[in-house]
Amino acid sequence: MIKVYVSRFDREVDSEPHLECYEIEQTPQMKVLDAINAINEKYDADISIRSSCRAGQCGSCGILFNGNGALACQKDIKDGAIIEPQNFPVIKDLIVDKSQIEQEVKDLQLYLNPQRYDSDLNENLTPENIKNTKKVRSCIECYSCLATCPVVKFIKTEFGGPYIMRYLSKFESDPRDEFDRLDESLKEGLYKCTSCGKCKAVCPKDINTFGDAIERLREIACKEGKGPLPEHVAFKENIEKTGRSIKAEGPSFIEQVKNDNGSKIALFTGCMVDNKLHHIGEALIDVLEANGITIDIPERQVCCGSPLIRTGQTDMVQELVDKNNEVFKDYDTVLTICAGCGSTLKNDHPKYGSNLNVMDISEFLVDKLDTDKMNELNTTVTWHDPCHLGRGQGIKGQPRDILEQIPGVTFKEMKYPCQCCGAGGGIKAGHPEIAMTLAKEKAKMIEDTGAESVITICPFCQYNIQDGLDAIDREDIKAMNIIELLQLAYQKD
Repeated sequence: MIKVYVSRFDREVDSEPHLECYEIEQTPQMKVLDAINAINEKYDADISIRSSCRAGQCGSCGILFNGNGALACQKDIKDGAIIEPQNFPVIKDLIVDKSQIEQEVKDLQLYLNPQRYDSDLNENLTPENIKNTKKVRSCIECYSCLATCPVVKFIKTEFGGPYIMRYLSKFESDPRDEFDRLDESLKEGLYKCTSCGKCKAVCPKDINTFGDAIERLREIACKEGKGPLPEHVAFKENIEKTGRSIKAEGPSFIEQVKNDNGSKIALFTGCMVDNKLHHIGEALIDVLEANGITIDIPERQVCCGSPLIRTGQTDMVQELVDKNNEVFKDYDTVLTICAGCGSTLKNDHPKYGSNLNVMDISEFLVDKLDTDKMNELNTTVTWHDPCHLGRGQGIKGQPRDILEQIPGVTFKEMKYPCQCCGAGGGIKAGHPEIAMTLAKEKAKMIEDTGAESVITICPFCQYNIQDGLDAIDREDIKAMNIIELLQLAYQKD
């Protein structure tokens, strides 16, 4: 038997939606829609939900499953699952009113003019344009992406969200379209996406909206002189001058350690650790030494290019990739201690011809830690999944396994550990108000766990979450890199 929580709302008797718990027998391959039908049959509950094809093709049964968009006919039911309507006005139970978004789409006049399909335009309908439209045109209008997008959910600001951006990108690629879709995308908040990747994660058709639509439109905006935001220009200027996206605060970490042990394992420091957060690099050295591991920290490495790719300033990315590939090509393993760097090296650099063997530090350390040397910490922690670690690299279990290995650490999972904190996609620099709102939402979840610290593997998440905690007057809760926690465990009296 499993318990399932379903949102109920009847406007004739309820002032707002509320959750009701139902206990049912779970059958093999049971989906959410099957569970709703079982509840209705067992309890005569009369839960209202839209459904049609039951094959993941019509998109009519879109719901929220534990806070994330999903299709009721495709999502496996789980014990303790929370089933809610999408983030639209609720008509009854799980049925919502989508008329507002449907009107927005109608106003965009998303159609092609066949009369424009002449010889000149036919030449412009290139294989590349066709390829770009194919990447984003299999949408089934389920609105899972829109219902899940953290900016759409929490920010009261003009942002069309992934659903609208996907449409605009699709039509921008087609010369038969009559409108300036790039200008429309800028008006719809093109630079308000955090690049968290949640839209792709919940899409039943696996459409990579943030990469193939939003980041592509940002790239076009930069090429046409309409982007990026003024705050993003500093990233590129710093990289052009120093090879790093942020300015150095004194000698860099690499300059200080000058570490060349002849190891076949190398550290990709990333801009934040090299120029700002030296203590994280120092902590890593301590942890590795405690476990008898030596690494090289090569000089001449530069920014991975993530800030440029995310903001559309891609014209010098190839140069950065080539420089880093030359530095690291002879190493067996390249370690990262920043989720964004790791995701970029793994997912973006191969497109530019570099295929290094990159491992996040949690992947590397999870089976190498000598727990007998650890101190008992007697502390309670929770874990934040960086978007570029959990969704970008598929790494979720290893950091939690490490936390479980540290003596005296009590681990408490927060409600939505993979909810974006707002630090990515150029948001922290370009729209700090969005970054702060999402950081405070994350901070409230952290506070609810009763943890003394929130652990992560992303310097940008660490900074932004700490800002959120401070903003809700919880300066006593500290955001830490997992390497810092391990350093405490191995610290000698």
